[in-house]
Amino acid sequence: MAEMSRVLVIGGAGYIGKFIVKACAKSGHPTFVLETKSTLSNPANAEIIKGFKSLGVNLVHGDIYDQKSLLSAIKQVDVVISTVGIPQLEDQDRIVAAIKAAGNIKRFLPSDFGNDADRNNAVEPAKTGLAIKAKIRRLVEAEGIPYTHVASNSFGNFHLRTLSQLGATAPPRDKVVILGDGNAKTVFNNEDDIGTYTIKAVDDPRTLNKILYIKPPANTYSMNELVSLWERKINKTLERVYVPEEQVLKNIQEAVAPRNLFLALDHSVFVKGDQTNFKIEPSFGVEASELYPDVKYMTVDQCLDQFV
Repeated sequence: MAEMSRVLVIGGAGYIGKFIVKACAKSGHPTFVLETKSTLSNPANAEIIKGFKSLGVNLVHGDIYDQKSLLSAIKQVDVVISTVGIPQLEDQDRIVAAIKAAGNIKRFLPSDFGNDADRNNAVEPAKTGLAIKAKIRRLVEAEGIPYTHVASNSFGNFHLRTLSQLGATAPPRDKVVILGDGNAKTVFNNEDDIGTYTIKAVDDPRTLNKILYIKPPANTYSMNELVSLWERKINKTLERVYVPEEQVLKNIQEAVAPRNLFLALDHSVFVKGDQTNFKIEPSFGVEASELYPDVKYMTVDQCLDQFV
């Protein structure tokens, strides 16, 4: 068996980053996490860091704004995965420059988790974030760096624990707000599964210079279908309040940050159907559950059982 690549995760203490770090370590890859001293010493991250250490993760002090430490970390590995958050998306050009300078990286996975940056109908302010992701894609391609982009679609636990009700802390049991007509199909993936599929792709020649779409068939639902499934689980009919697209767009314009961003992303996903309104062509993409049928992913049905 070929030796597993050494993997560096940048931003591993973040929301999706910690799932990718865990999947990487559990898969047997030598796993490194680049974090600033302030992140490592922040009490809010104590449990995450403790978990990393228990899995044998190598914690590397460094910063994408300190090219020396960044370059030093990259030279220790074969694969770099960036999971930086929205404020740092554009600054990934620093990671690209360091990878180019190091010259040893076999694969780079930029922070591209979520909707496909090249195929969407997003409005502002979500449009700008996706445009930045697309800009980083073009930069990686122009520099000739081997890559895999991960279009993970919606984070399952994040959305399903409230049925995507903004500001809610639990799934609705009386009334549910549905954007648009509720018929656009969305893909909800468990975060642990996103980590698993991402790590499976890092050494796979089939995902080289491709977009890995995580679209398992059992996780694709319209909001109408999702609400019906939830109603069956709680044995109750909810009042459905539909918000026409025109009103959704008005709400986005009137909302302040970060609510306007969440609304704009929801418009892209739940009104425009940006996760499912195109066909994955072999020229640019592959689908994770087809490539890795051995992965027993958590279904939407199973995920909702946690919240009944």
